[in-house]
Amino acid sequence: MTVLRSVGGLALAGALGGVLTAALAAPVVSGGGIAAMDVANIFVELPPPPREEPLAQVTRLLDKDGRPFAQFYEANRTAVPLGAVAPVMRKAIVAIEDARFYEHGGLDVRGTLRALLTNTQAGGIRQGGSSLTQQLVKNILVESARTNAERNKARAPNLARKITELRLALALERKYRKDEILERYLNIAYFGAGAHGVEAAARRFFTTSAARLTLTQAATLAGAVRMPYATDPSLGREHRDRLKMRRDLVLDRMAGLKLITQQQAAQAKSSPLGIKLRPEPGGCEQSAFPFYCLYVQRELLSNPVFGNSAAERQARMLRGGLVIRTSLDPVAQRAAEKAIRARVSPDDSEVAAEAMIEPGTGRIRAMAASKRFGRNPGNNKNGPKTTFNLPADVAHGGGQGFQAGSTFKIFTLATALKQGWRFGEGFQTPGALVPEQGYRNCSGRPVNDPNTRILNASGEGEGGPHSIETGTWKSVNIFYMMLERKVGLCEVIKTAKSLGVVRADGAPLREVPTFTLGVNEMDPVTVAAAFAAFAARGMYCRPQVIMEITARDGRRTRVPPVCEQAIEQEVADAVTHVLEGVFTQGTMKGQGLDRPAAGKTGTNNGYTSAWFAGYTPALAAAVSVGDIRGSYKFPLQGVEIGNQYYGSVQGASLPGPIWVESMNQALREVEPQGFHGPDMTRFGGGVTPGLEEALKAEELRNRQREDRHFVRRYRRLFEWLLGRSPFEREPSRPRRREMAELRDMGRG
Repeated sequence: MTVLRSVGGLALAGALGGVLTAALAAPVVSGGGIAAMDVANIFVELPPPPREEPLAQVTRLLDKDGRPFAQFYEANRTAVPLGAVAPVMRKAIVAIEDARFYEHGGLDVRGTLRALLTNTQAGGIRQGGSSLTQQLVKNILVESARTNAERNKARAPNLARKITELRLALALERKYRKDEILERYLNIAYFGAGAHGVEAAARRFFTTSAARLTLTQAATLAGAVRMPYATDPSLGREHRDRLKMRRDLVLDRMAGLKLITQQQAAQAKSSPLGIKLRPEPGGCEQSAFPFYCLYVQRELLSNPVFGNSAAERQARMLRGGLVIRTSLDPVAQRAAEKAIRARVSPDDSEVAAEAMIEPGTGRIRAMAASKRFGRNPGNNKNGPKTTFNLPADVAHGGGQGFQAGSTFKIFTLATALKQGWRFGEGFQTPGALVPEQGYRNCSGRPVNDPNTRILNASGEGEGGPHSIETGTWKSVNIFYMMLERKVGLCEVIKTAKSLGVVRADGAPLREVPTFTLGVNEMDPVTVAAAFAAFAARGMYCRPQVIMEITARDGRRTRVPPVCEQAIEQEVADAVTHVLEGVFTQGTMKGQGLDRPAAGKTGTNNGYTSAWFAGYTPALAAAVSVGDIRGSYKFPLQGVEIGNQYYGSVQGASLPGPIWVESMNQALREVEPQGFHGPDMTRFGGGVTPGLEEALKAEELRNRQREDRHFVRRYRRLFEWLLGRSPFEREPSRPRRREMAELRDMGRG
């Protein structure tokens, strides 16, 4: 303070203010319920300063490299210290709002006297005359109000409220230095266009920071504070015209106080406003990566780590001013989006979704879907948009999920290897199987299903010998149903649970014989996390999106991965060894990455959905495809997806190519790595009776089939080379029989 440096001086000014108020405003004050004779005592006996709640600030989400991609806020505000505000902005706001701010002690006697004369004559509030400190008090009371009644009281247009405001302003002057008051005012004031505080206003109005404001920009913002709604530049030309008038008034005032020269004022007044409104989107619908944003939002709102109650967590997210660094990798994210967009249209009722997870940490690197996030016109359920977080479970905004299909065979394979099965070991399989005995759930209760008949997919109904490799590569349903029975249904379920497997809807897993065929509805995040554990040599990590939280006071809290060794490293290596063959000898043969990879297709019975899940040492991903209207009612047969017709959608026909393309792009700057080789002393040496002969016979059939295809394809070329017209075709088989009969008749 410069004038009121002591408590005694402050009390004197308060008494003087009380006398002035009593003398000039007695008729109105009396009507407000305050006797004029008590005014002097009111100003001498000051109350404690107003309670200050932490200002509502923007919570920002950053990707792994520190780039923002979403934000949440109740009020668009980022508080900054006074040193981060351009000096010209400080001068402009003081000049127009309280020119004697650094001279008075919270009560501007001259300003108050002028205002009270006007108000007394009018019989009510007609002129402000409030000091910056008084304005700060009013904003604090409004910001701290917990009910509408409290907010209305803080804004009430009567002199009783003004006297309370004055007393609290004097108390505030006792507590803070002038610069501290100015800093608080600049951070709490509303400037219009949804911008609270000078930093948000600088970004919103001019796409700059408070520290870089020019004279013209500072005068514009200072002019907006008095009438933020009437001068809101986002509302049209008339509002901008009023804002320009206010700006010019500020410039004239600054020149009159000799804070700038008349020439500077004239030059600034001749320039346009220069408004460059920067969008300040809030929430996930306006985020660049909405599905990922929604996952983070649900994590913030549901996890007790972020607050004891839902209301507390909501308030912290919307008001806390947190900076949350996530594990989002924009390279992987765009790779997933591009691969999906190339094959599935947002207008299709069939939807594709993908999640990418880093092995060994559980960090979710990407979440993408074929539909855009948001509501459709007329709030229709089916359209180019969806409000479901398709890659996630219900707890994180997702839907019911799709049956995971044969991707679940990986848990039976891991269980068998854990129990001592060896590569090459297997058994004879029939052409069909009825699970009428040998299946018990984890409660020990028989769950046999004598009314179900299991067939192999892809026309493998003849059965035959299979090992754990060929049964996996060809995804033989009956082999895996029998293997599950041999190793124990409950043991398979335990393996799956240890790898984080839970249903997308949160309901208990269906512990039935067809568990290994993937009858449970899953989401891509959960499946990708389970497969990532095999890439991490059996280390399962809970899916994670939040890596670090920085509070408004600058304190940083790192969020470490939550991991545990779910299965033995050697077992995981053995599983990977088998799944590598899916690309070289199995259902994904001819499709693969430019680096070592392992994976498993998933095609459901009746083509209700299709999956592919797989991994490299650096990244795991899962892709699902199904009809958003209902997978059972609308199977993936005879459908057109992304302008391409599919007689039936299988794991290798649509999810597989999406997976391959997205992984290749996501890993393009990552050095290829190999997997740990399996322990052959533990897992090698298995034998399946009759398998070698069956494989040789199959190879012969395949070669003969290829030869016939080759001959059919190049038949005309051969005929031409042999001198026959390519248009002279042999008679059809019925025609040949007819000609032979005629020849026989001629002989008779």
